[in-house]
Amino acid sequence: MTAVPDPQTAPLPVHVKLVSEPWGILKSLQMARRNVLSIIPQIAVKQPMVSGKTGKRWHMVMDPGAIRHMLLDELENYPKSVVTKNLLKPAIGDSLFIAEGAHWRWQRRAAAPVFSHRNVSNLAPIMTGAAERAAGRITQAGPRAVNMLDEMVTTTFDVIGDVTFSGGDTFDRDSVHKAIDDYIAEAGKISLFDILGFPDWMPRPGRLMSGKALKEMKGMADQAITERAERGHEGVPDLLDLLLAGVDPKTKRQMNTAELRDNLLTFIVAGHETTALTLAWAMYLMGFDQDAQDRARAEAQSVLQGRAATGEDVKDLPFIRMIVDETLRMYPPAGIISRTAQQKDTLCEREILPGDTVMIPIYALGRHAMLWDDPDAFLPERFADRKSIDRYAYLPFGDGPRICIGASFALQEAVIILATLLSRFKFTPVPGKEPDPVMILTLRPNGGVWLTAEPV
Repeated sequence: MTAVPDPQTAPLPVHVKLVSEPWGILKSLQMARRNVLSIIPQIAVKQPMVSGKTGKRWHMVMDPGAIRHMLLDELENYPKSVVTKNLLKPAIGDSLFIAEGAHWRWQRRAAAPVFSHRNVSNLAPIMTGAAERAAGRITQAGPRAVNMLDEMVTTTFDVIGDVTFSGGDTFDRDSVHKAIDDYIAEAGKISLFDILGFPDWMPRPGRLMSGKALKEMKGMADQAITERAERGHEGVPDLLDLLLAGVDPKTKRQMNTAELRDNLLTFIVAGHETTALTLAWAMYLMGFDQDAQDRARAEAQSVLQGRAATGEDVKDLPFIRMIVDETLRMYPPAGIISRTAQQKDTLCEREILPGDTVMIPIYALGRHAMLWDDPDAFLPERFADRKSIDRYAYLPFGDGPRICIGASFALQEAVIILATLLSRFKFTPVPGKEPDPVMILTLRPNGGVWLTAEPV
């Protein structure tokens, strides 16, 4: 067990106020549209499983053994929920993220080499360049406070734009970026129709607004894919090159233009949004804990000697990696993952029926009193010995066969950017500007992460 500060005297980073009494369906919907995490009951951080009924039967599972059963042993019995698919399908189609069964398996086999260690390492210079440009923008801001949420979104989109469509003249990054933001803002608001399991063809209030932007974004992606297939690309292969070359080794099948586009958009949405949020929350925690920031800066400066971090440096920055890991425990971008049971089952000695919604509240799992010492405290040293942590108690990237395919890409990017910035600036929080953890599709620091940056 890790030594912890006295919870009576040490302030704690911001956290979600969990619900202490059951709500009806309309109240639950109202609260979920504001913040999905607000529907997690307080007892979810103290018990292995919580069940209830809000229109449909639901269960929240926090027991690592039961989670392993869902994500590994009985994967086919727990496909992604109807709600998840309804929220994401308009944007990313039947891509790797939401496909099931054989259609998912062949796509996973075809895409797996894209995220091999070699290919991820080859893309590291793009991350280094984006980190350098971020440092330049922060320097130009001078003594004024910077919203690090906006800055990290810009920086990670800079990365994903280059690794996806390097040199692509037909890819309008600003338009795609705006379309993604519009979709997350409008389409992500949970609809009562989704909770009740209404079919896809029934219009969702609020989601119609984002249809035009999505259509334009898909059209641009289709055009870029077609042009790349015809003209090719020189230099280090980017994500589009690697996907175009991807073949399922078992069936020899390759992705058609629509499948390429849906998976490419999946990587763009997931690859920039989640890493940006991880970095924004990490920057908030660095402002919150100046001692941890000083220790991280000393490590980064010792390794980098004034230059931006590279892929080769990541292994030599263990404390900064611990900060990223602890940030993902406290503020996981995917705060809840949801499944729909297909057959009768038993979890934690409780009956699961076909059609039940079974959720793994990653946010509650990372703050569970039975799994973590002083779970609401920021303690990067928890991750000094990764082997001491139950694999199914810490799931920022999921686990089992459907573990996030881009996890190593995201971790490399986060360490490179965080180390570069901490080596060059001292970050101080702006009084009265604490962020509010709010999840719609992802867990965002609502209100931004406002820090002043002093060159060191």
